[in-house]
Amino acid sequence: MNTGSTERHAVLGLGLTDGYGNLHGAWRAPNVDAENYADIDASIRYAKAAERGLFAFLFTPDFPAVRGDLERSTVSNVLDPIVSLTAIARATERIGFVATGSTTFQEPFNLARQFKALDVISHGRAGWNAVTTSDPAVAANYGRPVSERAERYARAHEAIQITQALWGSWEADAWVKDKPGNRFIDASKLRPVNLQGEYVASRGPLAIPPSEQGQPVVFTSGGPSPHLLSIAGRYASGFIAEVWTIEEARAQRELVRNAAREAGRDPDEVKYFAGLMTTVAPTVREGLDRRIALAGDVIEARLPHLGAMIGLDLHPDRIDEPLSANELAAARPSPADPRSGIALDVARQGWSPRDVLAHGVIDFHPTVVGSGSLHADHIQEWMDAGAVDGFWVSPDVYEDGVDAFVDAVVPLLQERGLYPTAYPGATLRENLGVPAQYGIDPRVTGS
Repeated sequence: MNTGSTERHAVLGLGLTDGYGNLHGAWRAPNVDAENYADIDASIRYAKAAERGLFAFLFTPDFPAVRGDLERSTVSNVLDPIVSLTAIARATERIGFVATGSTTFQEPFNLARQFKALDVISHGRAGWNAVTTSDPAVAANYGRPVSERAERYARAHEAIQITQALWGSWEADAWVKDKPGNRFIDASKLRPVNLQGEYVASRGPLAIPPSEQGQPVVFTSGGPSPHLLSIAGRYASGFIAEVWTIEEARAQRELVRNAAREAGRDPDEVKYFAGLMTTVAPTVREGLDRRIALAGDVIEARLPHLGAMIGLDLHPDRIDEPLSANELAAARPSPADPRSGIALDVARQGWSPRDVLAHGVIDFHPTVVGSGSLHADHIQEWMDAGAVDGFWVSPDVYEDGVDAFVDAVVPLLQERGLYPTAYPGATLRENLGVPAQYGIDPRVTGS
């Protein structure tokens, strides 16, 4: 791998879900306290480790409903994004916080108030992952039916614009704090927004002053649907993606950048992040063994799925035997699943089906298993290809996986000129490299 320097530094975020990690069975790892889901001190430890590694932000996906086999699995959420991240903010200094908040089931005033309060409390380190929600289980928790997609996104546009207007309703110089003159605030600079849409509305103003970065940074996340691209292009400074290959990421990143251009914005203002699942270990074999030990019966259950991906009938009694030459010659990746080509490439390296699955080929994002150099190579390859601006990293087990990444991968990225050696600034905007904004972006108010 070329170790030459690059002018672009990768921006890293840490995906923070429960108190355990992204690997199925992480909660059962010997060095993990099973009570970590409800222990904010565990999340604080992981945040501090990421901050030591100069990560720009923590990212908290959110699914406000119970799902899955909770008897053997975990809840896969932080307790509450805003509450949890506010606690973490008080124990950290530079790392930012990108919390998920639904425009479908939350009102703009609540969103504006909670996120700007987090931004002020954290001294300018907050971001809002603005998403729509269509899951019936979540809808049931809010006592509402699932809306049609067009309605969800129309409401999202209104909600984001009203939220940003509320953020700017306490003008930047409104707080005079003049004790001798007995003037706490310039009332002419704290004014209602009086915005009424088809789906949401707010009078305002919001009684929270600007933070050191002005207001939270807007993110969005998901796949490149025209509806989501319209949100990303007009409002977002960060795009959290789900992609499997460099080609897919490069094409999707360009769609996001084109959406920004069409909205009258500079495409460099939108940073594009691919997911990366990590198992840092001295060797690939040791990393696979770590993953297999925690996976339980999940790997065996996924064997038919792997067979369908590569067009073979895989038998459980041969799960630990590498595929034969005839099988490899007959195998074909499924064109319907971008993970299939990766799975077949791993199988062609001589790994058994169990080991292929332990490589994470059916996980949610590309997975790297092995040395710090392998992880750094993956990041460099995607950066050099212009496929991403950075990654949101999901370690297998938080308890030791965050530190392992920081200790084994970050120094290599720095040696290669791919990663900063100090935080660029004190706020999330500075560490992302996105411009200042206060209130609604005037370039897109006519959208």
